Amino acid sequence: MSSELRGRKIAILATDGFEQVELTEPRKALSNMGATTVVIAPKNGEIKGWNKKDWGQAVKVDLQISDANPQDYDALLLPGGVMSPDHLRMDAAAVNFVRQFVSTGKPVAAICHGPWTLVEADVLRGKTVTSWPSLKTDIKNAGANWVDQAVVTDGQFIFSRKPDDIPAFNKALIEALVHAPEHAHA
Repeated sequence: MSSELRGRKIAILATDGFEQVELTEPRKALSNMGATTVVIAPKNGEIKGWNKKDWGQAVKVDLQISDANPQDYDALLLPGGVMSPDHLRMDAAAVNFVRQFVSTGKPVAAICHGPWTLVEADVLRGKTVTSWPSLKTDIKNAGANWVDQAVVTDGQFIFSRKPDDIPAFNKALIEALVHAPEHAHA
């Protein structure tokens, strides 16, 4: 295990129906680099993953969104899956957390359907974004440029399309964190 990201705290915002590997694999990669990950959700207890075509494993929620402060984290991870981002974009507290986090300028990584919450927060205008192809029109309507690439980095944002892109996604996220200035925690 590396310690390059020791002291870094990563918020993972998700709810029931997140694509399992899009949360667990980046989380494992970040932990292996020494980062602390915090699963934030609209509810306490556990959230249930979606594993390709059926329900997957549950993940413990570390903090309810109503108790989370964007200033406490060095990066934000938005896993995909259809259900989780669709529910989060309808949750005012989740959208507000995302909007506040983006305003910090710290890295934001979204994969698959994860950018839906960023669309709802109206923070993608002028950005180049990739995602699951079905979000193309939503992203364009949000004022962003959609491209079909394994990973896209535009300023503070890191995007990928699908589970096959996770290795490139993880590499880009870790690289962004290694080169980001350390932020003081509250």
